[in-house]
Amino acid sequence: MGQDLADTLRLEEVVVTGRAPVRETIPAQTLSGEELQRLNSHSVADALRYFSGVQVKDYGGVGGIKTVNIRSMGTNHTGVVYDGVALGNAQNGQIDLGQFSLDNIEAISLHNGQKSQMLQPASDFGSAGTIYMRTRAPQFAVGETYHARGALRFGSFDLLNPSALIELKLTESVNASLSAEWLNSSGKYRFRYRRVNPAGELAYDTTAIRQNGDINATRLELNLYGQMRNGTWTAKGYNYNSERGVPGAIVNNVWRRGERIWDTNSFAQGSATMSWGRFTTLATAKYAFYRTHYVNNDDKQVKVDNLYRQRELYFSTSNQYVLNRRFSFSAAYDIKWNTLDADMYGFVKPDRLSHLLSAAVDIDYKRVRGQASLVATFIHDRLQGVEQPKDKRALTPAAYVSCYPTRSRDFSLRAFFKQSFRMPTFNDLYYADMGNSKLEPERVTQYNVGALYDAKPRGLVSGVRLSVDAYYNYVTNKIVAYPKGQQFRWTMLNLGKVDIRGIDALAIVVMRPARELELTIRGQYTWQRAIDVTSPADNYYRHQIPYIPHHSGSAVANLTWREWGLNYSWIYVGARYNQQENIRYNYTQPWYTSDLSLSRDFYFGSCHARALVEVNNLLSQDYDVILNYPMPKRNFRISLTIEI
Repeated sequence: MGQDLADTLRLEEVVVTGRAPVRETIPAQTLSGEELQRLNSHSVADALRYFSGVQVKDYGGVGGIKTVNIRSMGTNHTGVVYDGVALGNAQNGQIDLGQFSLDNIEAISLHNGQKSQMLQPASDFGSAGTIYMRTRAPQFAVGETYHARGALRFGSFDLLNPSALIELKLTESVNASLSAEWLNSSGKYRFRYRRVNPAGELAYDTTAIRQNGDINATRLELNLYGQMRNGTWTAKGYNYNSERGVPGAIVNNVWRRGERIWDTNSFAQGSATMSWGRFTTLATAKYAFYRTHYVNNDDKQVKVDNLYRQRELYFSTSNQYVLNRRFSFSAAYDIKWNTLDADMYGFVKPDRLSHLLSAAVDIDYKRVRGQASLVATFIHDRLQGVEQPKDKRALTPAAYVSCYPTRSRDFSLRAFFKQSFRMPTFNDLYYADMGNSKLEPERVTQYNVGALYDAKPRGLVSGVRLSVDAYYNYVTNKIVAYPKGQQFRWTMLNLGKVDIRGIDALAIVVMRPARELELTIRGQYTWQRAIDVTSPADNYYRHQIPYIPHHSGSAVANLTWREWGLNYSWIYVGARYNQQENIRYNYTQPWYTSDLSLSRDFYFGSCHARALVEVNNLLSQDYDVILNYPMPKRNFRISLTIEI
């Protein structure tokens, strides 16, 4: 009997093999998981303030427009990718990241240059820098078929922000998630407005209430995740609707504006990844429709009531072949069609057909990894009723290398070179009384060298990550707006050249002083010299370009003990100039803010709840990110989240 049982339990040897995790040639800055949720941030733009080398333009309030600029190259050179597909705005090239909530975002990462990944669309190889946003994907334990989460936030400015998330296991191979959110706020906050004249004397000092900053917005998002025999697939449907006021600049004692914007942004996208041995292919498709209704009823300005409609159709195929453990190759092709229609007299209704082809090679040999890519771009614009513009073509190469000098591989060196360009937007080219159809694309050349130390020692300090990068960027054919001779009449010209030099530094330390106590400290610092080198004849030749500080940084300290969490964050932006000439009259003073939050987790069987109290601008500082757009003083937010 014993011999029979032994024979029954005898198992043959099983050998399990797998590929080692892919090493990033140029590591990204990332915020994810609990670290992201504990920050005093409402939108993606708020969270990006904690990355080095990033400037966020914030026009104030919950509904104010928020755009991001990486290493002073301009907002239009920043790609934004949402769950693997790039977001687009052919009208003005700017993505308002204030419209994207953190409610269902699992991770945000910033890649300077490009992502160190071979299997990606050609457009991902083309941007000077890219922000990747990844939503939460359902993960089910054995026996689970659903998850649900509800959250309610309220606070200053009459903020009311409920949201809900439902995750379902439809079949063994298909999961789904549905996320919904409503945001409502009056946008009214008290601020102090103080200005001095060029002689340094006090011109006026007053306190007022910010007006016309209200917002009423809804977001609805459906995601599907599936597995196939040889791969995976995803699909997404997204809709964002908002009505908001445009607070406007406070000048000449004008405190109230008559500008309003209605936005409807909808898109559907899907992707599928399949592998056969050494060959992997990725197919991506997207259709987007953006509707913007802008009204200006100010009595002292020309009445405006315009409706804009954008459409985008996008398809990409990416293919990768792994020759062996050391070499892999990829090729991708993207085709994108954009169109813009507006109810303006004489509008030329442009549409654009873009073709992008990329080829890349990756070499991973012992302690050295290198990657090289080449992107070919072809742009064809078509207009109605006017002379047709010439087609645009460009070739943009890139090369990356990283090495590990030590056997432990906790220290690495990296460097990259990259060229990229951005096509002028429809507004740059064809906006009535302003556009210039002869514009050439802006071009950027980037150089970067850096070092990274990433270790997980034992003892009090359980994690250390230190990185520093020095970079040089050169922008040519910078597109700028110049006065055309008449008041309120401008034209777009290729007159700009910008020389950018900088240093980014990042430090993250994780300590565990006690068994249930963990302290995470994160700090980043950026130094930049971004000067205009267009012409020695200009008064602002070799002056720092507007709104770029020489010094900026942030620090975050997060302390967790059992079910409690305490988070403190500090952001600093140094002195800047709000115009091209660096003179005292254009000087904008530095600012800093402190934010504090306290959370408590509760567990009731399978139910998890979290209460969070936030105090933003703890010291009630008076500051402007953009001149004449005052930011809120001390404000509060309370959140309750329940998940089952």
